[in-house]
Amino acid sequence: MNQLIPTSTDEQGNILVSGRDLHEFLNIETPYAKWFSRMIEYGFNENIDYSVLDKIVQNPSGGRPQTDHAMTLDMAKEISMIQRNDKGKQARQYFIEVEKEYKQNQIDVNELSPELKMFNQIFKTVAANELENKKLNHKVDNIAEIVSLNTTDWRKTSQSIIRKIALAQGGYGAYKEVGSDAYAETDRRAGANLKIRLTNLKKNRLANGMSRSKVDKTNKLDVIDGDKRLKEIYMAVVKDFAIKNKVWENEY
Repeated sequence: MNQLIPTSTDEQGNILVSGRDLHEFLNIETPYAKWFSRMIEYGFNENIDYSVLDKIVQNPSGGRPQTDHAMTLDMAKEISMIQRNDKGKQARQYFIEVEKEYKQNQIDVNELSPELKMFNQIFKTVAANELENKKLNHKVDNIAEIVSLNTTDWRKTSQSIIRKIALAQGGYGAYKEVGSDAYAETDRRAGANLKIRLTNLKKNRLANGMSRSKVDKTNKLDVIDGDKRLKEIYMAVVKDFAIKNKVWENEY
């Protein structure tokens, strides 16, 4: 398989992709730092889906060094889908093949003896059955993720479910629309106005000395996080959306 985009593995054997390498392959015109910041707005979390690389990329045009990021293979696949163009599709398919080759540790069976070829075929049959079981387990895991959505890790889990709902609706371009619909339904059920509450929260944080840059990053999830009733309603909305869209039926 030709290496379209370089990959590496960490000490745990996880496959990683450089954010800048993917950015370059996708021919993104937006500067990398701005593009990557926009991508993580789709619900990706630092030290879970990506990490800032210790190694700093030198800027070829001079000036300040440029930071790179190590993304998990799952994040790289999802980022590729977000682009909604041929390069994005090509990158995603490439990452799927990288994952398959890595997991299967393919060998050239033509060099095997007849006996080993027979055992290899048996192994493939067993592996195929295991893959089918994994698909079933994947659906079970998706259902479990929905059912287990609670106040302990609600932000990460709810955003993961919303990404899956967006995919069920046809692509990650629907992510913001699904998120907005969830907020609107939360407003309706709670008789609240998250937009007004967000404005007030930002004003309070500025008044209490929080920096403008941090205040600008404040969002409706922060509003929900400060209200137990809103949090419970929002989680119920996300669960209902997930059930309506049957997210457990989708493969990722």
